[in-house]
Amino acid sequence: MGTQVILLISSFVILLLMNVPIAVCIGIATFLTIYSIGDIPTSYIVAQRLSTGIASFPLLAIPFFILAGILMGEGGLARRLISFAASIVGWLKGGLSFVNTLTCMMFGSISGSAAAAVSSVGGFMIPEMNKQGYDKSFNVAVTSTAATTGLLIPPSNVMIVYAVVASNISVAALFLAGILPGILVGLSIMVVCGIISRRRNYGISETTSLVRIIKSFLVALPSALLVIIVLGGILSGIFSATEASAIAVAYALILAIIIYREVKIKDMPRILLQCGKTTSIVMLLVGCSQAMSWILAYENIPQSVSAALLSVSDNKIVILVIINLILLAVGTFMDMTPAILIFTPIFLPVVIALGLHPVHFGIILIANLCIGLCTPPVGTVLFIGCGVGKTTIAKVIPSMIPFFIAMVFSLMIITYWPALSLWLPGLFNKL
Repeated sequence: MGTQVILLISSFVILLLMNVPIAVCIGIATFLTIYSIGDIPTSYIVAQRLSTGIASFPLLAIPFFILAGILMGEGGLARRLISFAASIVGWLKGGLSFVNTLTCMMFGSISGSAAAAVSSVGGFMIPEMNKQGYDKSFNVAVTSTAATTGLLIPPSNVMIVYAVVASNISVAALFLAGILPGILVGLSIMVVCGIISRRRNYGISETTSLVRIIKSFLVALPSALLVIIVLGGILSGIFSATEASAIAVAYALILAIIIYREVKIKDMPRILLQCGKTTSIVMLLVGCSQAMSWILAYENIPQSVSAALLSVSDNKIVILVIINLILLAVGTFMDMTPAILIFTPIFLPVVIALGLHPVHFGIILIANLCIGLCTPPVGTVLFIGCGVGKTTIAKVIPSMIPFFIAMVFSLMIITYWPALSLWLPGLFNKL
């Protein structure tokens, strides 16, 4: 390992331990490493990589999907989806936990944000489950883990980030590839909910009927149509993923302001500011990570990691276990977007050498890091869930363990059953 590599890793870790924002950690570590090389114009390289790193047409979709997600979140979407989910699964034993999970899956996929799903769905469901006698820690655990499924079920901003970093990867293929794995993770969480609900004798939330299901479906249909419009337009070739994101904003505006009337015109400056802040964080991460990717390529880090892993074993199963373990560890202290930006160029050459499709690896990577969102010390979704549920991480962690097991089990299926991810993209000729 060269001096520059040691400097890059050590400076990044030290800054991270000092609680410096992750984008700044990446930027400073990259600047110091390039500066230490000596014969490279440091400022020029860093500035160039920062600017060219975000000069990508697919990345335009991110601010639009963020804005659409905020509008849908504030437009009363969660309440309508909860009503629909309750009509479908509320009659089961422990019905509220199933309603919580199913709503998080639907809301997360429409908003594209796990954090938004926890705060919007959890803000209603956790207090309601508390009233019905469900354990508070269980309620937070269900909401936190179920919210991550929306990052696998399209549209998903992190898939767009992966497509940009991996290069020559179709966003449409990734969107399709995430549907079945996302549903698998959601069903696994529901299985845990069912087992725990029976053991603890949690009651049925309410009865249902075909008439009620149809009525609640019609009420929730305008919201669910967002996903259909986005995916349908992309798959039919009417518009690209970036154009679909702009259409999603237009549709969300009509829905939130005109149809539901829960967002007022006077709210728009605040919503746009919130969108701008979130987008700026993502874009700074992307730019700094692209600069770091340059220095990684300059020092041949991906090739070195690939050679080291393949020297351990040429068995695909063994290498994938190692990569999964590394990513699970990374997810405990690093948020999803920077982890994708940093580790995609490192591990992608390895898995391609093993014969994995880049789209399949993208889903493995995202599924791994979804687990990290629910694990301390930097589990963003877990922190939000504890805040909404008014409890502490120490109290919630024991209740999280069965859900962690279910998510890791799903991850193993996703990893070693490529058809689960690749069947739908292949069916629509997107691979």
